[in-house]
Amino acid sequence: MTKLLSQIHTITDGNIATPKGFHADGQHVGLKHKSKDLGWIYSDVPASVAGVFTINQVQAAPVQLDKNVIQNGQIQAIVVNSGNANAVTGAIGLTHAKTMQAVTATQLNISPELVAVSSTGVIGQPLPIDTVTAGIAKLNIDGDADSFAEAIKTTDTVKKTITIQSEIAGHQVTMSGVAKGSGMIHPNMATMLGFITTDVSITPSLLQTALSADVETSFNQITIDGDTSTNDTVLVMANGGAQNPPITTENDDFSQFKIMLNTVTTALAIAIANDGEGATKLLTVTVNHAQDGLGARMVAKKIVGSSLVKTAMFGQDPNWGRIIAAIGASGVNINPDSIDIALNDITVMSAGAPIDFDAQQMSEQLAQHDIDITIDLHDGTATGQAWGSDLTYGYVKINALYTT
Repeated sequence: MTKLLSQIHTITDGNIATPKGFHADGQHVGLKHKSKDLGWIYSDVPASVAGVFTINQVQAAPVQLDKNVIQNGQIQAIVVNSGNANAVTGAIGLTHAKTMQAVTATQLNISPELVAVSSTGVIGQPLPIDTVTAGIAKLNIDGDADSFAEAIKTTDTVKKTITIQSEIAGHQVTMSGVAKGSGMIHPNMATMLGFITTDVSITPSLLQTALSADVETSFNQITIDGDTSTNDTVLVMANGGAQNPPITTENDDFSQFKIMLNTVTTALAIAIANDGEGATKLLTVTVNHAQDGLGARMVAKKIVGSSLVKTAMFGQDPNWGRIIAAIGASGVNINPDSIDIALNDITVMSAGAPIDFDAQQMSEQLAQHDIDITIDLHDGTATGQAWGSDLTYGYVKINALYTT
């Protein structure tokens, strides 16, 4: 496993169109006041596709559409708008999503069944479909691929992208990812869009197997505010442009592919957590020596999702009582008398009892942007992580004024 990991390296100037045979563009078409608000990803050939979506029972029209689209196992393009979620918009919402699909297909001269659609923005407002369709005509196949990441942002303050390369069966392969998400982020996923492209050749069924398992340790382990949205979507396209022998079984090549996928999804998940609305800190919770991986992840997620923990970290308050309380409320069987807690490597609780620490040193640690909360349950061999942000006055301001 270490040997495989050592083969992965990051391409610093990559974008979502870096894998062979992919193209992308982003434009400002008028859905938002100034910034880019419409983009697409296009593959020269139909690509294997996998997807995961929101578990909210209220699902946006594009989510409903895409769930059907990916059943065919292939897509060739994804069109995405920001500024409007096309969610809770009645029957006309699905009509608008299908119109986006059809117009994009015509523009690219491909079948509508090969086009996925995503939207993000304000819920409950009809999509200005004439603006969108006119905007699709402005998109270019060989456009500014870097601008796609800009076009899908809402309250995000930065673009979230990663590109990596490795080898599979002696062939250089590339994988790129882009995501948006800043608020209404809570497992499982949330107002989060994630798109991943790769030139690996892999069957749709194995691609779906890899993605479904992967999100449990990446996107589903982030939380900003405890709210789950209507539009969560992660789509992976694999077009085979690297010409590696097709991955058709769960062999070593599949293991390498899964490592690449997890490298991309984890980096994007952390980038989302780091860009939480109004955030001043990135919180990383690591739980060690749990009975199993699920329990470790549940504990980590409960801690990073606690409003009391989040506000304590914002206030640079080492109130570890809030952390142990969150552990106890996680639903995981624990022994309170065996647990250790550390904040940025400073132990504050050991074997269920308080430990004296240097208040000045702790204050300096909690003033940092990156806060690591480490838990040792002393109850097994499994490890789990979760990521989130602190809860600040800025978060309240952003969301109090979101539509006004």
